[in-house]
Amino acid sequence: MHERDYQRRYSPDQPTQFLPGSSIEIIREVRLERPPEHALFDFDGTLSLIRQGWPEVMIPMMVEILKETGTDETEAELTELVTNFVMELNGKQTIYQMIRLAEEVKRRGGSPEDPLVYKKWYHDRLMQRIAHRREGLRSGRLSREEMLVPGALAALQTLKDKGVRLYLASGTDEVYVHEEAALLGLDAYFGEHIYGAVDDYKRFSKQMVIEHILQANRVSGDLLIGFGDGYVEIDNVKSAGGTAVAVASDEAHRSGRPDPWKRDRLIGIGADIVIPDFQEFDRLVNYIWEGR
Repeated sequence: MHERDYQRRYSPDQPTQFLPGSSIEIIREVRLERPPEHALFDFDGTLSLIRQGWPEVMIPMMVEILKETGTDETEAELTELVTNFVMELNGKQTIYQMIRLAEEVKRRGGSPEDPLVYKKWYHDRLMQRIAHRREGLRSGRLSREEMLVPGALAALQTLKDKGVRLYLASGTDEVYVHEEAALLGLDAYFGEHIYGAVDDYKRFSKQMVIEHILQANRVSGDLLIGFGDGYVEIDNVKSAGGTAVAVASDEAHRSGRPDPWKRDRLIGIGADIVIPDFQEFDRLVNYIWEGR
């Protein structure tokens, strides 16, 4: 099942509200007959910061590849082009960005590699960039908290204590998601419910994961809540009838303030609530689970 491209569908028809004294922004009131029993989380940028800075790897690589076609476009023009489509596709499986790269190469008269080849090149470069983070977690030089969106572990524990079933779904390749979730200690919360992209990209999507959750547990979408910083999971959760919480995380600085680009983008796809991180998660729980 293909993931839809981003298309802005919503604009708030009235001023948004904040829970008093908090940074939790209510885009539309959430009033549920029953509290959520299942929670879906995105991985990179929502929980994990291991891959923070990935565009600084992907975009230059793509610009290099496009320059090799002999195009007369300047590096600045190519960088603008690539940045636009990379960020527009952010939230989908990585392969979609590589498919677009192959299309751009062909458009300039070049002979593109298979998108899976481009994805491998990108992963090889990214692994070099983040090797010190992964090794730091393995050795204990870095604490898990340093590589997590603030408050993430406490939020997951709160949900687990409430009996909410937790699921992790990422557009990053499944093998890496399992590795990095274990490094961060997240496997203790999600167990076998960790899902990621596979080479045959048509066999995986976040929407498929959501449909499996609802069908396997024989529940309706109103018992699902989703947390993510990418548009795909927000769109999929809303389409299923669930509650969508946008995590507009400031990955680079962990400032506790929402990233403006993420906030606007996720509101536009239908987010019910926007949070910058999980540091005020108890307030969110009171609002959603306790109705106050």
